[in-house]
Amino acid sequence: MQHRESLAVLADIHGNSAALKAVLADARARGLTRFVNLGDTFYGPLDPAGTWAVLQSQPMAGVLGNQDRILLDDAPPSAVAAVRDALGSAPLTWLAELPKTLRLEPDVLLCHGTPRDDATYLLEDVTTGLPAPRKPEAILADLLPEAQGCSLVLAGHSHHAGLAVADGITVVNPGSVGLPAYDDDEPPHVMASGSPRAAYAVVSRTADGWDAEFVEVDYDWEAAARLARENGRQDWARWLSTGMA
Repeated sequence: MQHRESLAVLADIHGNSAALKAVLADARARGLTRFVNLGDTFYGPLDPAGTWAVLQSQPMAGVLGNQDRILLDDAPPSAVAAVRDALGSAPLTWLAELPKTLRLEPDVLLCHGTPRDDATYLLEDVTTGLPAPRKPEAILADLLPEAQGCSLVLAGHSHHAGLAVADGITVVNPGSVGLPAYDDDEPPHVMASGSPRAAYAVVSRTADGWDAEFVEVDYDWEAAARLARENGRQDWARWLSTGMA
């Protein structure tokens, strides 16, 4: 990445091809030409094959997410198997070749959750059931040694847009392109952006460090919710249409 060149940061598309199209259109309209994908690209009851087709129009560096990883398991559960069947072999081969972390530049690291664990939140503590900011020293402990020498770490997984600085390392989570809210049971907690819009971030290197702009984009989220409902996921339909969990 050249100095002062901005980067579009995408994460957690979750098979939402309509949201992905909207985000790419918005980023291109801003003149952005560099894109990264922080993982969890296909899993969900929406349009994994259409998402793969859209990705062919915009090459971007990427890493493997935890729910990408389960698509590669030998004996996936039925919901995962349905996504695999919809995708076919080429996207699965692409996923299998993605790294778990990537040094985009000597001082820029990409990961999905934390550098060591794609299923752990980096910026948020959810022990109370709702996301709360983690302390910088806790974030730093999860960054090192993998992020040694980095000035920027880009991470997804939580679907919760945020920024923190830990010992000079700026950490940015762009939020989720394709699923603005969800609940989970390990431990019981909810993540909710409060908006059904598709989210991404624009990060820019400046003379003083890194700037981040968090962007939300309109798209037809009611159509996405209908598709989730048709595929038997009322919970996804609610999350998609409201941004609440």
